[in-house]
Amino acid sequence: MQYKNLILIGTSHIASHAATHVQETIQTHLPNIVALELDKKRLYSLLHPSNQKISLRDIPRIGIQGTIFAMLGAWAEKSLGAQIGTTPGVEMLAAYTAAQQCKARIALIDQDIERTLKAIKLTWKERWHFFMDILSSFIFKKNVVTFDLRTVPNDELIQQLITILKKRYPSLHHTLVVERNQFMAKQLAAILRYETEKPIIAVMGAGHVKEVMILVKKYLNTTPDKRENGLS
Repeated sequence: MQYKNLILIGTSHIASHAATHVQETIQTHLPNIVALELDKKRLYSLLHPSNQKISLRDIPRIGIQGTIFAMLGAWAEKSLGAQIGTTPGVEMLAAYTAAQQCKARIALIDQDIERTLKAIKLTWKERWHFFMDILSSFIFKKNVVTFDLRTVPNDELIQQLITILKKRYPSLHHTLVVERNQFMAKQLAAILRYETEKPIIAVMGAGHVKEVMILVKKYLNTTPDKRENGLS
């Protein structure tokens, strides 16, 4: 998806196809800036995977629910990646490497991961849904949707997944999707005001792309804020 000199690439965090597509796009367009759906902590974790593991010791910083969610999320991504022979974040590493090779500047546009995890507060209804979904997955082997893990889901499937998340886990959807979409869009709008001609490529999960692009256009038509754009 493209707007002015900004190209948004929607990815899957475990799909090898996504990594190849990201790398080829960066090599083709030779952008001046590559923006990643990462913060400094997540980038460090990708570059030093053996040094960063979520444990119960993280509860004082990110809360009980945030810690549990992070541990389950990491386990799920690792398990799914193992099924297709990849590691989580493979496309972000590919983008980071390709950006360095073409001497592009790197912008980390996602909000601090600890801030996101600490904000997770499931309602009792959502906790019940979570328990039942886990039970259905492990005991009854029930899946809500199925798709090829090696590729990026299509737009129709993405919207289906987002609708399910919003319906069953509205507070989680707000924390993980709505707030982060707003944050990333503001970062990209700030970058676009700074870099008006040369290509900018932003790499993010496919579920964020449509809404982020809408918000970028909105923010470009409003008064600029003073938030740092994360360029490094």
